[in-house]
Amino acid sequence: MTTEPTALPSEPVVLLPYPPQEIPGLPGGLETHVFDGAACDGRPGPPPAELLARVDLLVVPYLRTQTVLPLLPAMDRLRVVQTQTAGVDDIVPYLPAGALLCNARGVHDASTAELVVALTLAALRDIPGFVRGQDAEQWRAGFYPALADRTVLIVGYGSVGAAIEERLRPFECEVLRVARSARTAPNGPVHTLDELAVLLPQADVVVLAVPLSAETKGLVDSAFLASMRDGALLVNVARGPVVVTEALLAELTAGRLRAALDVTDPEPLPAGHPLWHAPGVLITPHVGGSSSAFLPRARRLIGAQLARFAKGEPLANVIPHG
Repeated sequence: MTTEPTALPSEPVVLLPYPPQEIPGLPGGLETHVFDGAACDGRPGPPPAELLARVDLLVVPYLRTQTVLPLLPAMDRLRVVQTQTAGVDDIVPYLPAGALLCNARGVHDASTAELVVALTLAALRDIPGFVRGQDAEQWRAGFYPALADRTVLIVGYGSVGAAIEERLRPFECEVLRVARSARTAPNGPVHTLDELAVLLPQADVVVLAVPLSAETKGLVDSAFLASMRDGALLVNVARGPVVVTEALLAELTAGRLRAALDVTDPEPLPAGHPLWHAPGVLITPHVGGSSSAFLPRARRLIGAQLARFAKGEPLANVIPHG
């Protein structure tokens, strides 16, 4: 989706999380300042009030959204907020009226899709069990499930979902796709959420890659999980609240389902939470996008977006809100 920004002043002020020389394709004609969430232009602390009042475009520091939320009310001239995350549910409630919100669609596709494959293979082949066996000097030979010949259902077939499928294709598994709207993708049909009741019993692996919204919060409830076939694996790289934790715990404790979770509810998962030690669960600490693939893609996105902004062209990845 693209949307034109409003008319720009002669020298737009941009608040970046990286030094300008690290942004490829950065156009001229912009007054740039750096705020990485901890220091502004090399000085510890937030930007001064005089600067905040003049900011036209803000690029949110990665994984430091909380550092800019208190600053937004002081940005009287703010026109555009560019995140470095695909999900924007944490910033939408704080956006000033009239500001455009752009996400980082595409930036995290490679990293997140890689993690989905890693979690799926690790859970199916019981890599955590082998690691525990190594720690205990135990030789845990046996027969373990493969990904080959399995059916994988991707719930949330956007750019991340498509990237997941591309990485699954060499593994000789069948892929089913679900999104908000039905359509035909290059690799096959995309079904709607209304068809989940029919599709879930067909899947050996269910991957969650949906954004968090009113429609998807609590989507994976007891009814959803009950529709999954016995022994199926749930992989969540979406957001923790997409899954009802208590319902998942019940299925894990019963031993009927397994799970590989990069996100949880609550998050971070506190010490002592029963999900840590539930049978058949593999947990990673929300690292789907946190890999070496992130930074070059994020910087390229910022550079391309600022080039559009400087020319008054339509911006990419605009997220409707409000």
